[in-house]
Amino acid sequence: QVQLVESGGGMVQAGGSLRLSCAASGRTFSNYAMGWFRQAPGKEREFVAAISRSGGTIYYADSVKGRFTISRDNAKNTVYLQMNSLNSEETAVYYCADSLTVLPGRRVYEYNYWGPGTQVTVSS
Repeated sequence: QVQLVESGGGMVQAGGSLRLSCAASGRTFSNYAMGWFRQAPGKEREFVAAISRSGGTIYYADSVKGRFTISRDNAKNTVYLQMNSLNSEETAVYYCADSLTVLPGRRVYEYNYWGPGTQVTVSS
C-alpha cells in the first residue's frame, strides 16, 4: 500500500523556519520524482518545489526561490522541504506527492499519490 506522510508542520513567527519531511512507503521511492505543494484556505493548490528521482534536477516556485530548499534521501525514502524566512501569506496545508515523470513537474495533475498534508501557520 502506497503511503506518503508529511510531518514537521506547526506554528512559527514571520521570519522563522520550519523543516518539513515526507516519508514514503509501499513502493520504490527512488523511481519517483517528488513534489511539494501548498493550499491556503479558499485558494487553489499551488506548486512549491519539486525534485527528480536522483535529486539532480530541482525546480522552485518563483515565490520561494532563495528561501526554500527541497532535498531527498533515497536511502531513507524521505523528501524534505527546508523553509526559511516564512511570511504570513505562506500559511497553508503543505502536501507532498509523487510522480512518474522523468523531470519533476509543476502541475498538480502530474502527480499520483498525495499525503494528507501538514499545517503550517505563520503568525505576523
